[in-house]
Amino acid sequence: MVAGSNPAGRATLDQLIRERTHILPGAKILEKTILYCDSTEAENTELVLAAAKKRAKELKIMDVVVATTHGGTAIRAKEVFADPKLNLVAVGICEGYRENGWCFTEEEKKRLEKVGIRPLVASHALGDGVASSFTEKGGGKSIEEVVRDTLYRFGQGMKVCVEVTLMAADAGLIPMDREVMAIAGTSMGTDTCIVVKPAYPRKFYELEIREIVAKPRSPG
Repeated sequence: MVAGSNPAGRATLDQLIRERTHILPGAKILEKTILYCDSTEAENTELVLAAAKKRAKELKIMDVVVATTHGGTAIRAKEVFADPKLNLVAVGICEGYRENGWCFTEEEKKRLEKVGIRPLVASHALGDGVASSFTEKGGGKSIEEVVRDTLYRFGQGMKVCVEVTLMAADAGLIPMDREVMAIAGTSMGTDTCIVVKPAYPRKFYELEIREIVAKPRSPG
């Protein structure tokens, strides 16, 4: 079908919206753009952060959770958002991976705090805890790992966005009565951004992914 054509009997988007609004008076249908990244590389970072800033401003979101290994992505997010009132939480990798060189150093934590970013290191909400030690030794999957692997279908960044939101909530670093934004990536930089109603890990069913602002088109 040629773009823009409208075969007889097929409703246009405007017609569908009007019909839906007529069926449910007062209903609101929101049409927004999602940024789809062609790769999961660091080159996406600037575009994703720009899209995140734009949507956060539209929704008046003042709490942003960023996944970052050594703090660079969080600091760049702070620069792009350029709002001194922004509550920006930088979630690092838990101490169990210190031997891999993936954890914040004390100097990196101080650098984050110096520019007004709140660093957080805690047990990963979707794996790498006590349950994972049993599955690594005896096989099988814990519930956390099932949730993790399900979110991976959207890409690693999606899993990490949900995970760092749960971790920031449990640490008391984000409000629970309003939407927050989560930003994460696959390896270096960022490629995923969501708007989410946060929840504590023990109340996982209350968490809602309300919008996808950006994600890789292929999980990579």
